[in-house]
Amino acid sequence: MAKRGGKVHVATTRRHYNGKEYKTTLLRRSYREGGKVRNETVGNLSHLEEWMIDGLRAMLAGRRLVDLDEEFEIARSLPHGHVATVLGVLRELDLERLLSRERCRERDLCVAMIVQRLLAAGSKLSATRLFAKTTLAEELQLGEVKEAELLAAMDWLYERQERIEKTLARRHLAGEGFVLYDLSSSYVEGRCCALAKLGYSRDGVKGKLQVNYGLTCSPEGRPVAIAVHDGNTQDQKTLPDAVAQVTERFGIEHVVVVGDRGMLTQAHAQTLKDQGIEFISALKAPQVRALVNAGDLQLSLFDESNLAQITSKLFPDERLVVCRNPAVAAERARKRESMLAATETELDKVKAMVDGERGSLRNAPAGKIGERAGKTINKYKMAKHFDLQIAEGSFAYQRNTEQIKAEAALDGIYVIRTSCDQQKLTSQATVRAYKQQKVAERAFRTIKDTLEIRPIHHHLETRVRAHAFLCMLAYYVSFELRARLTPLLFDDETPLAPTDPVKQAKRSPAANAKAGSARTTHGHPAHTLPDLLADLGTICRNHLHIGHSEHTFIRLTTPTELQATALELAGIKLAK
Repeated sequence: MAKRGGKVHVATTRRHYNGKEYKTTLLRRSYREGGKVRNETVGNLSHLEEWMIDGLRAMLAGRRLVDLDEEFEIARSLPHGHVATVLGVLRELDLERLLSRERCRERDLCVAMIVQRLLAAGSKLSATRLFAKTTLAEELQLGEVKEAELLAAMDWLYERQERIEKTLARRHLAGEGFVLYDLSSSYVEGRCCALAKLGYSRDGVKGKLQVNYGLTCSPEGRPVAIAVHDGNTQDQKTLPDAVAQVTERFGIEHVVVVGDRGMLTQAHAQTLKDQGIEFISALKAPQVRALVNAGDLQLSLFDESNLAQITSKLFPDERLVVCRNPAVAAERARKRESMLAATETELDKVKAMVDGERGSLRNAPAGKIGERAGKTINKYKMAKHFDLQIAEGSFAYQRNTEQIKAEAALDGIYVIRTSCDQQKLTSQATVRAYKQQKVAERAFRTIKDTLEIRPIHHHLETRVRAHAFLCMLAYYVSFELRARLTPLLFDDETPLAPTDPVKQAKRSPAANAKAGSARTTHGHPAHTLPDLLADLGTICRNHLHIGHSEHTFIRLTTPTELQATALELAGIKLAK
């Protein structure tokens, strides 16, 4: 009998009998005989498990099976999801082209430093290691990076800061030209930086050299410019430079500067008015007291409303919007009473030292008693509310009730000042514009705590300025990320704007429910932005090596439902 040729294949047949299905899997060979195609059964595979039959089919199709334990290797696995998200949003903001129209090594390194501050902030030296621990180095084709290259890239970026800020201003400071401005500080390591000085620390770190930096933001809180000043520069002295920056460099003719009460002094207010620049700020406590003493501010204004508009000869050509917040008034009254009681406890200790049989100040001279009482009386900043009677071997105190009543009468009252015309900006709109400073304060918190602008290790002035500018650009990207990913964050998606602008803004019921359950409306766990980016970082780019083949396959981790939602909200599509 002639040897039959032809390839073998797996054939499956199904037949039904008495309502049951009978499946038969055969290994068959097809051959031609007498001009006809015939089939020959080589073997019965029906007793084999399905996965074995699938493997046989694959081998007959020319595919090679490998032992997963012996010949399958994950050569490398790099976190990728967070890189793709941050870098993708950065590119959608056109930030790469804003740094430089043409791609270059310096641009890629600056982009990498901006992205890295959002992924895991650290020193420039640590960044040279961290780039390669995610797909950031691959995405930007960085190769090996040295610290000196990053410092040179910072110098390159600093030369372009003015042009970049000018472009950002054109994007976000259009319309009426409202500008939010505030100042903060961060401490510096070392003593070689010419900008580093001792000054009022907003970090609460005493005895450390620091630098101050002023941040200019759009009304919704997007940063457009940052300027670094000496660490001992007072808040108000930085304002003229910030205003000149907006008017001269950015070319915005009609500017309304919004700054806090410590920023805009009476002298600067007059200077701004002389320059034709409008402003919104607030009065300090002594200025409010001066209004009361002059009879311009009468507390009966608040019998029916929490907001009133007045004028005063003390502040010519300005509108004064007086507000009273009952909730703030109650809190200040509670806090004052608590500090008064705490001060009395300390003063009782001094009295016991004088009157007690074994007191250390018994029969002491008045000077010594006064010295001890002086160390105690202002521990809680309450000295102005107490009258002390000190004599040799005698000590007594009592509250100054008139002083306390006078201060309590102004609890919860604050006065917003503005040079804007009533027809252009109503009293309610003025209050809302002033309260928008909260977004600048949030920017500082993010720059300090998440992006870690501090401590500053650079010594050259230009490097310190470039470091601050890098952190500002990172916050620019962070602001956009937070806006897109709000449904998955603890942030309020639909904040309620109260009809009365004086009242404290309240979170929406949906936001309260999200905060209480730590779950979004779709059932996902609610996150902070850093935590959500860390979760996206578990989407890895895996380099797979199979058998003896030299070829490496690349596969991405399958996103979870949460991660898929985050990518969709951010507008990012991962490449397969």
